[in-house]
Amino acid sequence: MSSDNKNSGASTLATTAKATAGAGSAGAGSRWLARTLYEKAGRPPIRLLLWDGTEIRGPDPVATVHIHSRAALLRLLLHPDLYFGEAFMHGDLEVEGDLVRFLESLYRARATAQEARLSRVAQSTLSRARRNTLNGSRNNIQHHYDLGNDFYELWLDRAAMQYTCAYFPRAEATLEEAQVAKLDHVCRKLRLQPGETVVEAGCGWGGLARHMARKYGVHVRAYNISHEQVAFARERARAEGLDDRVQYIEDDYRTIDGACDAFVSIGMLEHVGLENYPALSQAIDRVLKPNGRGLIHSIGRNRATGPMNPWIEKRIFPGAYPPSLREMLEIFEHGDFSVLDVENLRLHYAETLRHWLLRFEQHVETIGRRFDADFVRAWRLYLAGSLAAFSSGTLQLFQVVFNRARSNDLPRTRAHLYVETAEHLP
Repeated sequence: MSSDNKNSGASTLATTAKATAGAGSAGAGSRWLARTLYEKAGRPPIRLLLWDGTEIRGPDPVATVHIHSRAALLRLLLHPDLYFGEAFMHGDLEVEGDLVRFLESLYRARATAQEARLSRVAQSTLSRARRNTLNGSRNNIQHHYDLGNDFYELWLDRAAMQYTCAYFPRAEATLEEAQVAKLDHVCRKLRLQPGETVVEAGCGWGGLARHMARKYGVHVRAYNISHEQVAFARERARAEGLDDRVQYIEDDYRTIDGACDAFVSIGMLEHVGLENYPALSQAIDRVLKPNGRGLIHSIGRNRATGPMNPWIEKRIFPGAYPPSLREMLEIFEHGDFSVLDVENLRLHYAETLRHWLLRFEQHVETIGRRFDADFVRAWRLYLAGSLAAFSSGTLQLFQVVFNRARSNDLPRTRAHLYVETAEHLP
């Protein structure tokens, strides 16, 4: 789309908006705007209901979207990817019905809409991700992770405080069981042996590092730039008698040093940014032994579609970027690593989010008292939207196992992923 066409489109919409703003409460103007928004969304199975009673109804609607003002509607038309979240957060828009089911239907409709391409153009021009420089990364991470450990304790698992995709070997597994199963799934992929050294980049509240040390007998250096998470992890390691085997370092992944047998990163790559993949690759290359192996676990997408959703970037995860698998593989190409195994745990993340959202809703009064109603609505939308994105296939969850290209220390089958050996039993 040319710059002239974009400017012309914006001018036309602004002119229409101005004319409609001066019209009466109900009429052709409101209906035209509502119909335009409905078409822009890909004609999803929903019902739009405006402040003036104007209604647009799709086939077999799964939910009703109440838009409470003309101003909110005009903002949605100008930039829906940003202003839907803003309107929902501030109460200018409400969804009557199952929020997750509504969002799933919206994502599926948008994926096939002709407006999807235009939306991506608008997103790339109206929003820019915050850069993940050394200082920028710390600010971005603190925006999200330093909201308070007690906030996350309300709805994460009680076993290891894992804020990443769990692994459900059985459909009836609890969140706590599934998170421990995820830790073991990762450790078996890394083929950890007692006495080895592991470097972890982006350790969260430290649950994986403690699990590796306690159950697999390894020594771990775990890096994180969230002050609150590191303080929590150190305290928990001391309480569990693991501080002689686990070292939590409050620093950036770009500073890691010291040789290791295994490198692991769970849920950090989303915060690295494409421009820093060579730096991450260099850091891994600097520390991984000749027969070393590694695993990177990251939210991803089926194809590169530009920046993160601008509302998520603004309100939830500044600087975040979930890569396509092709983009993710650049890390291994830069360092001449061999990819050994790729697994997609998309539906496991959808189930994880189902548990998180349920627990979040059980504590909304406590969360509302600590923060405010806007915060509650924002995080409800974030959790429900993430669940819908994984269940509808908009987002993926990639686990990639790799080693050095010249290493022949390779398992012949995948049997080790699913059979616990006796020495690893608790």
